Amino acid sequence: MLNKAVRSQDVFLAEGDLVRLRDKRIDDAENDFSWKSDPELAAFDGAMPYQGTIKNFRDNVSRDLRERTIYRKTFSVEDNESGSHIGNVMYYGYDPLRREAEIGITIGNKKFWGRGYGREIMSLMLTVMQSRLALSKVYLHTLSWNVRAQGAFKAAGFQKVGEVVRGGQTYHRMEVKLPRSADSLD
Repeated sequence: MLNKAVRSQDVFLAEGDLVRLRDKRIDDAENDFSWKSDPELAAFDGAMPYQGTIKNFRDNVSRDLRERTIYRKTFSVEDNESGSHIGNVMYYGYDPLRREAEIGITIGNKKFWGRGYGREIMSLMLTVMQSRLALSKVYLHTLSWNVRAQGAFKAAGFQKVGEVVRGGQTYHRMEVKLPRSADSLD
Protein backbone atom coordinates (compact mmCIF):
# COMPACT_ATOMS: atom_id res chain seq x y z
CA MET A 1 0.00 0.00 0.00
CA LEU A 2 2.80 2.45 0.87
CA ASN A 3 4.46 1.80 -2.49
CA LYS A 4 1.25 2.81 -4.30
CA ALA A 5 1.01 6.00 -2.21
CA VAL A 6 4.58 6.95 -3.10
CA ARG A 7 4.06 6.07 -6.76
CA SER A 8 0.95 8.23 -7.02
CA GLN A 9 3.11 11.23 -6.06
CA ASP A 10 5.61 10.67 -8.88
CA VAL A 11 5.98 13.49 -11.35
CA PHE A 12 7.14 12.26 -14.73
CA LEU A 13 9.56 14.54 -16.54
CA ALA A 14 9.02 12.95 -19.93
CA GLU A 15 7.07 10.04 -21.33
CA GLY A 16 7.44 8.15 -24.58
CA ASP A 17 5.79 5.09 -26.07
CA LEU A 18 7.96 2.68 -24.04
CA VAL A 19 9.24 4.53 -20.97
CA ARG A 20 8.87 7.51 -18.69
CA LEU A 21 11.54 9.42 -16.78
CA ARG A 22 11.11 10.46 -13.15
CA ASP A 23 13.22 11.78 -10.29
CA LYS A 24 15.22 9.23 -8.32
CA ARG A 25 13.79 7.87 -5.05
CA ILE A 26 15.50 6.07 -2.19
CA ASP A 27 13.53 2.91 -2.99
CA ASP A 28 15.40 2.75 -6.33
CA ALA A 29 18.56 1.92 -4.38
CA GLU A 30 17.94 -1.84 -4.26
CA ASN A 31 17.77 -2.13 -8.07
CA ASP A 32 20.69 0.27 -8.50
CA PHE A 33 22.78 -1.79 -6.05
CA SER A 34 21.96 -4.97 -7.98
CA TRP A 35 22.94 -3.37 -11.29
CA LYS A 36 26.16 -1.76 -10.00
CA SER A 37 27.17 -5.14 -8.50
CA ASP A 38 26.57 -7.06 -11.75
CA PRO A 39 29.89 -7.83 -13.52
CA GLU A 40 28.31 -7.76 -16.99
CA LEU A 41 26.73 -4.33 -16.44
CA ALA A 42 29.92 -2.97 -14.85
CA ALA A 43 31.86 -4.07 -17.94
CA PHE A 44 29.63 -1.85 -20.11
CA ASP A 45 30.78 1.10 -17.96
CA GLY A 46 34.42 0.03 -18.16
CA ALA A 47 34.29 -0.37 -14.35
CA MET A 48 34.64 -3.00 -11.67
CA PRO A 49 31.43 -4.28 -10.04
CA TYR A 50 30.46 -2.52 -6.80
CA GLN A 51 31.90 -4.44 -3.85
CA GLY A 52 30.38 -2.57 -0.88
CA THR A 53 27.38 -3.44 1.24
CA ILE A 54 23.79 -2.56 0.42
CA LYS A 55 23.73 -0.37 3.55
CA ASN A 56 26.72 1.70 2.38
CA PHE A 57 25.26 1.92 -1.11
CA ARG A 58 21.89 3.05 0.24
CA ASP A 59 23.62 5.66 2.46
CA ASN A 60 25.41 7.03 -0.62
CA VAL A 61 22.14 7.21 -2.57
CA SER A 62 20.47 8.97 0.34
CA ARG A 63 23.28 11.54 0.46
CA ASP A 64 23.07 12.08 -3.31
CA LEU A 65 19.32 12.68 -3.05
CA ARG A 66 19.88 15.31 -0.32
CA GLU A 67 22.78 17.03 -2.08
CA ARG A 68 21.30 17.64 -5.52
CA THR A 69 23.07 19.95 -7.92
CA ILE A 70 22.38 21.40 -11.36
CA TYR A 71 25.76 20.09 -12.59
CA ARG A 72 24.81 16.41 -12.22
CA LYS A 73 21.40 14.77 -12.18
CA THR A 74 20.19 11.17 -12.39
CA PHE A 75 16.68 10.13 -13.34
CA SER A 76 14.97 6.76 -13.03
CA VAL A 77 13.55 5.05 -16.10
CA GLU A 78 10.26 3.19 -15.76
CA ASP A 79 8.68 0.83 -18.26
CA ASN A 80 5.28 2.27 -19.21
CA GLU A 81 3.55 -1.10 -19.34
CA SER A 82 4.64 -2.56 -16.00
CA GLY A 83 5.67 0.58 -14.09
CA SER A 84 8.93 -1.20 -13.22
CA HIS A 85 12.17 0.70 -12.61
CA ILE A 86 14.33 -0.68 -15.45
CA GLY A 87 17.29 1.67 -15.49
CA ASN A 88 18.72 5.14 -15.09
CA VAL A 89 19.77 8.04 -17.29
CA MET A 90 21.95 10.89 -16.11
CA TYR A 91 23.80 13.98 -17.12
CA TYR A 92 27.01 15.20 -15.53
CA GLY A 93 29.82 17.59 -16.22
CA TYR A 94 27.30 20.29 -17.08
CA ASP A 95 29.14 23.43 -18.19
CA PRO A 96 26.74 26.38 -18.46
CA LEU A 97 29.32 28.59 -20.17
CA ARG A 98 30.09 26.08 -22.91
CA ARG A 99 26.43 24.96 -22.89
CA GLU A 100 27.31 21.26 -22.88
CA ALA A 101 27.03 18.18 -20.70
CA GLU A 102 27.82 14.48 -20.81
CA ILE A 103 25.04 11.90 -20.75
CA GLY A 104 25.04 8.30 -19.53
CA ILE A 105 22.50 5.49 -19.52
CA THR A 106 22.03 2.14 -17.81
CA ILE A 107 19.30 -0.30 -18.68
CA GLY A 108 19.79 -2.59 -15.72
CA ASN A 109 16.90 -4.94 -16.42
CA LYS A 110 18.33 -7.06 -19.22
CA LYS A 111 14.94 -8.17 -20.57
CA PHE A 112 14.62 -4.63 -21.98
CA TRP A 113 17.88 -4.80 -23.98
CA GLY A 114 17.79 -4.68 -27.77
CA ARG A 115 14.13 -3.59 -27.97
CA GLY A 116 14.39 0.15 -28.73
CA TYR A 117 14.33 1.34 -25.12
CA GLY A 118 17.81 2.88 -25.24
CA ARG A 119 16.98 5.02 -28.26
CA GLU A 120 13.78 6.31 -26.66
CA ILE A 121 15.44 6.99 -23.30
CA MET A 122 18.20 9.00 -24.97
CA SER A 123 15.73 11.00 -27.06
CA LEU A 124 13.57 11.80 -24.03
CA MET A 125 16.59 12.77 -21.95
CA LEU A 126 17.93 15.08 -24.67
CA THR A 127 14.56 16.88 -24.65
CA VAL A 128 14.64 17.21 -20.85
CA MET A 129 18.22 18.47 -20.86
CA GLN A 130 17.60 21.00 -23.61
CA SER A 131 14.52 22.42 -21.87
CA ARG A 132 16.19 22.63 -18.44
CA LEU A 133 19.74 23.58 -19.38
CA ALA A 134 19.59 25.34 -22.78
CA LEU A 135 22.41 23.19 -24.15
CA SER A 136 24.08 23.42 -27.53
CA LYS A 137 25.89 20.05 -27.34
CA VAL A 138 25.55 16.76 -25.47
CA TYR A 139 28.27 14.12 -25.61
CA LEU A 140 28.91 10.60 -24.34
CA HIS A 141 31.59 7.92 -24.26
CA THR A 142 30.80 4.32 -25.10
CA LEU A 143 33.17 1.38 -25.27
CA SER A 144 34.29 0.69 -28.83
CA TRP A 145 32.97 -2.89 -28.65
CA ASN A 146 29.47 -1.86 -27.47
CA VAL A 147 27.89 -1.87 -30.92
CA ARG A 148 24.31 -2.22 -29.64
CA ALA A 149 24.60 1.01 -27.58
CA GLN A 150 26.25 2.83 -30.48
CA GLY A 151 23.26 1.93 -32.66
CA ALA A 152 20.83 3.34 -30.08
CA PHE A 153 22.89 6.51 -29.76
CA LYS A 154 23.05 6.98 -33.54
CA ALA A 155 19.28 6.51 -33.75
CA ALA A 156 18.90 9.28 -31.13
CA GLY A 157 21.02 11.64 -33.26
CA PHE A 158 24.56 11.13 -31.90
CA GLN A 159 27.55 10.90 -34.23
CA LYS A 160 31.01 9.54 -33.53
CA VAL A 161 33.54 12.39 -33.36
CA GLY A 162 36.61 10.62 -32.02
CA GLU A 163 38.11 8.02 -29.73
CA VAL A 164 39.40 8.25 -26.17
CA VAL A 165 41.56 5.69 -24.35
CA ARG A 166 41.03 5.40 -20.59
CA GLY A 167 42.26 2.63 -18.34
CA GLY A 168 43.51 0.70 -21.35
CA GLN A 169 40.06 0.66 -22.97
CA THR A 170 38.99 2.50 -26.12
CA TYR A 171 35.81 4.56 -26.05
CA HIS A 172 33.98 6.21 -28.91
CA ARG A 173 33.16 9.84 -28.19
CA MET A 174 29.78 10.65 -29.66
CA GLU A 175 28.04 14.02 -29.79
CA VAL A 176 24.77 15.59 -30.78
CA LYS A 177 24.38 19.29 -31.48
CA LEU A 178 21.13 20.77 -30.20
CA PRO A 179 19.21 23.63 -31.78
CA ARG A 180 19.14 26.92 -29.93
CA SER A 181 16.09 27.10 -27.73
CA ALA A 182 13.97 30.15 -26.96
CA ASP A 183 15.12 29.74 -23.34
CA SER A 184 18.76 30.15 -24.32
CA LEU A 185 20.85 32.16 -21.91
CA ASP A 186 22.43 34.21 -24.78
